[in-house]
Amino acid sequence: MSRAVYPGTFDPPHLGHLDIVERSLKLFDHVIVAVAKNPRKNLLFTQEERMEMFRKMVSHLGDRVSVKGFDSLLVDFMRGEGVDIIVRGVRLFTDFEYELQIALTNFKLAGVETVFMMPSQDYIHISSTIVRDVASYCGELKDLVHPFVEKKLKERFGCGG
Repeated sequence: MSRAVYPGTFDPPHLGHLDIVERSLKLFDHVIVAVAKNPRKNLLFTQEERMEMFRKMVSHLGDRVSVKGFDSLLVDFMRGEGVDIIVRGVRLFTDFEYELQIALTNFKLAGVETVFMMPSQDYIHISSTIVRDVASYCGELKDLVHPFVEKKLKERFGCGG
C-alpha cells in the first residue's frame, strides 16, 4: 500500500488543505495528515482542536485518511509511521523556494521524497493567515473552510451565527 504524509500546522485547516488531501488520494492509497504542535508559532487553536477540525473535514474519505499529531522532526515522525513520502501544497513561487529548502533538508536527513502539489484553481488563494484575518472580523467563511471549522472560528472570535 502506498502511503504519504501531508504535514502542517493547519491553523486552521481550510478547503485548500482538503483539496490537497483529496487529490493526493489519486496518487496514494493512504494519506496521513500530520498536525504539528509547533510551539514556536503563535497558534489560534491547540493541536487537538486542529486535529479534530481536520478529522471532521476528511470524515467522508473513510479509512484512506488518518489525522495524527506530532511534536518532533517530521522525518522522525515519518520514520515511526514507516512512510518516506511527503506531500506539500505549493500556492506561489515564494512557497516553492521555502518548500524546496525543506524538501532538500528532509531528503538529506532521512532520504524522504517530497511531492509538490498545486491546489485547484478554486482554492489557490486561500491560506490559514487569510482565513484567520477574515474570521477575526467576522467575515464570510463559507467558501474558505468546512462548516465545522467555520463554527469553531466564529466561536473563537465571538461572532454570531
